[in-house]
Parts: sequence; C-alpha cells; structure tokens
Amino acid sequence: MTSTRRTALVTGADGGIGRAIVARLRADGHEVITLDIAGDVDIRADLRSDSFPEEVVRHVDICVSNAALTSTIAPAHRMSQEQWDGDIAVNLTGAFRIIQACLPGMRERRWGRVIAVSSAAARVGLSGQIAYSSSKAGLYGLVRTLAIESRQHGITANCVLPGMVATPVVLKMPEAVRERVVASMPMGRMAEPEEVASLIAFLASEQAGYITAQDISIDGGLGLSPLSLGNG
Repeated sequence: MTSTRRTALVTGADGGIGRAIVARLRADGHEVITLDIAGDVDIRADLRSDSFPEEVVRHVDICVSNAALTSTIAPAHRMSQEQWDGDIAVNLTGAFRIIQACLPGMRERRWGRVIAVSSAAARVGLSGQIAYSSSKAGLYGLVRTLAIESRQHGITANCVLPGMVATPVVLKMPEAVRERVVASMPMGRMAEPEEVASLIAFLASEQAGYITAQDISIDGGLGLSPLSLGNG
C-alpha cells in the first residue's frame, strides 16, 4: 500500500485486534513497536501512569491507540466511581498520553498518522457499559482537536469505530450470547480482526493524507433500520 517505510507504535498489541494491526502494518513494510501492559511485546507499560521511552516515541510516525478496558459491566445507576475512573483512565486518558508522547517527533518531521480505535458503542451506546461508551466517545473530540492543531504539520488524526469483532475473547463468550449478537447484525456476522486492521493500515498510509478528523465505522451496518415498506 505504501512505498515508504515508517515506524509505527501499536498499543494493546497483545489483544486480538492489536495482533491483527501489528501483522498488517508489518506486512505493509513498516517497523512496528508493540506496547501492552503484559504479553510478548516490545514495551510493557501501563498507559495510566508509566512513562514512555523517549528514544522510542520520538521516532514514531504512526501511532495506533488501540488499548482499552472492555470488561467493566455496570448500569449507570450502580456504576462505582472506581469502575468509571478505570475505563476513563485507560481508554481516554491513556490514549491521550501515548499520542501526546509521539506528537513532538511527528511535528518535527512534519508527517504523522494518529489512529484511535474507538467503538460503535461511542455512537449508538451500549447498555451496561456507560463508562466504556463515554470513554470511546471522548476519543472523537480528541482526534478532531488534534486534527485542527496538526493540520499544518502533515499529521492526520482519525477514529475507527469497530462493531463486534470476532477476537479470541469474544469467541469465548457463551454460545447463546454470540448467537444473539450475530442475529442483531445486518450482515449476519461479526467483523474479523483483519478487516479492522486493513482499515487502520489504509489510514496509516501515504494515500490517506487528505483524510483527517473522521470517525469511520466498521460495523457491518450496525444501526441500520430493518423497516421496509416494500417486499424486497
């Protein structure tokens, strides 16, 4: 997709979507630095509080903020402050911290790609996960503001909003739950991690230099109305 080898950093690199992103960016010829709180990665770091190695982040051209807490389940009237703070700290503040760390090098070289992995929940909501939905919605304000501030420095900033993705964790859900989820999807299936990675790879490419401040859904038409006034 691109003839220029860049340096990319992917957070949440040990998860299902993260691994697919890493593999795709490497297949496109980029050097990829992996970051996660655990697993077989280049940098083990907690996005909430750890510092990031300056000798690494200053060379990053493509920052893919993918790490997130996804398992906090509680309705709004019962969600604890600790639960709320945990999702916001990782999914929003953590995303800001790693992106901020990479920006000086991008601005100096006058080229950069910032891609934040949000969620369809940011647009349509998700019962029982108000902190997750709110944190993912906050990423859109982050990238829009960053796009404004970076427009004359060759840096683009975009959000990708996946729907339900067939990661190993999702596929371990009870079969009845998976069937109910798939039945609600217009295309009758979940996204594959590689499909999400392909969209991210395009936004990271040279060819995507005129795309910025966008929230791009990859959810199989989630939210489309099934209403029909005809027989088709």
